Amino acid sequence: MNRFWIKTPFFFEYVFPKYHWKIKNTSRKIFLTFDDGPIPEVTEWVLDILKKENIKATFFCIGENISKHSDIFLRIIKEGHSIGNHTFNHLNGWKTNSKEYITNTDYCQEAIKDQFKILKKEYDTSFLFRPPYGKIKNKQANKLREKGFKIIMWDVLSYDFDQSTSPEKCLDHVLKNTTTGSIIVFHDSLKARKNVEYALPKAIQKLKEKGFTFETLD
Repeated sequence: MNRFWIKTPFFFEYVFPKYHWKIKNTSRKIFLTFDDGPIPEVTEWVLDILKKENIKATFFCIGENISKHSDIFLRIIKEGHSIGNHTFNHLNGWKTNSKEYITNTDYCQEAIKDQFKILKKEYDTSFLFRPPYGKIKNKQANKLREKGFKIIMWDVLSYDFDQSTSPEKCLDHVLKNTTTGSIIVFHDSLKARKNVEYALPKAIQKLKEKGFTFETLD
């Protein structure tokens, strides 16, 4: 992934108003999100932390990982977290033909739908989409919105995926930039494991101390 701003510039909300960069509210709600799972051990560790802290989050899952690790995916649903689509094969929208991109996203949504059927749960609240790498063409975004998806970007990027970023710096990124309504990105991936295992518990504790509450996206 190319380096992004840690704190997404405020003017992005005006330049790209149909994307969701943060969720405005007056009650200090923030939104914790995780990309790229489910992955054995990593996602399970994240779920353990969230359960211990009694908070909910939103997981943007890769369809291929859902198919490979359906037991973990089902645990995410059972424990009350929200689900989002992150394409079936983690595609870069800027480098992918739009028809292929939409088809790949549809495959991921079918994988999500199939798992909800196992639990006999409605899945219409899971029409959330985050483009891998944050890269998506306008044509792709417009088509996904036509299908009913909300395109979720972010306000705060932890950089846990960047192995040149120290765990301490990752934590610092989150604590210094989170404000009311922030959508915070962590990753439940092998690449991010070292950073997320250090930063996530500390970030949750510090943000709670600041009076923030954690909600899921819908």
